[in-house]
Amino acid sequence: MALNKKGSRRITVDGIEYRWRIRRKPSYMQGLCWTPMTYAVEAASGSQPGTTLIVTSGQAHPSNWVGVETEPIRPAHVAASIREARGQGWDPTRVGSPFQLDRSAGFIAQS
Repeated sequence: MALNKKGSRRITVDGIEYRWRIRRKPSYMQGLCWTPMTYAVEAASGSQPGTTLIVTSGQAHPSNWVGVETEPIRPAHVAASIREARGQGWDPTRVGSPFQLDRSAGFIAQS
């Protein structure tokens, strides 16, 4: 699965270029702040799409429907997530199922 280029941002981590993207509209569960926001990362180079990294953040989606304040996902957070996933075995050039990285420790669902 390849990311849409529209709306994605580029980042270089340890000499490798990646693209990352946050879903513009929250899912139903994210809109109600029942689940944390996720974003996707993939290698920007190469003609064949590789494995996508799906990062579950520890905060609510900024477009949530209940007015919960959020902090923006910064490139430093994305870079740290990429390094952590690479350390856990994510290979962005290999074809396969999306690699899940859960960084949601401390997320408190709203009721």
